Amino acid sequence: MQQSATTFIAGLLLCLAATATAATGLPVTVINSDNNKPVAGAVVWAGNPQAVAPVSAEIYQKDRAFHPRILVVPVGSSVDFPNRDNTQHHVYSFSPAKTFNIKLYAGRPEAPIIFDKPGIVELGCNIHDQMQGFVVVTDTPAVGRTNDAGQVTLDLKPQPGERRAVLKIWHPRLPDTTRPVIREVDASQPVTIALDVEPEPATDGSLDLLQQRFREL
Repeated sequence: MQQSATTFIAGLLLCLAATATAATGLPVTVINSDNNKPVAGAVVWAGNPQAVAPVSAEIYQKDRAFHPRILVVPVGSSVDFPNRDNTQHHVYSFSPAKTFNIKLYAGRPEAPIIFDKPGIVELGCNIHDQMQGFVVVTDTPAVGRTNDAGQVTLDLKPQPGERRAVLKIWHPRLPDTTRPVIREVDASQPVTIALDVEPEPATDGSLDLLQQRFREL
């Protein structure tokens, strides 16, 4: 009888441990504050920095567009910018998180760009105004992008007794695309965050303002 009781308690403890581990996943839903519709493609990450290994990635140019248009990488990552078009490109950014300038080129640049600071990096091409891209550089492994239902689950690892968490949320249709929206939330339950996002553009849009800023440098 004593052995059965011991076995039962051990099994119960294992179940509780598994439940606690599963509870570190924080469900987040992002909606449009104007109409409560889900916002797909929002990048959501934890605001408390944690060590994360850098990666190697690429954003290639094809059909006079960046692919992918939005890249999420850990801080310290290297990103290559191969040109797969039959025309030259001039890729640049003057964002505080990373300023660089790859002058007119075809093929593959001599070296990748190292994104050594967290933040939002806006990309442009000084030859083709319509080209726009973003690199979201994060300093935590707890990061994800919302699906078509506006939902993502973050793998948070809170300290014992800690319930509050700071989240950063970014979307390419925010009024200010240079910085994320910051929200403090209760990490012990699912979270819904309302964002002020602009309507989808009728076309791919233009980088007239970005171009003007580049030419004024």
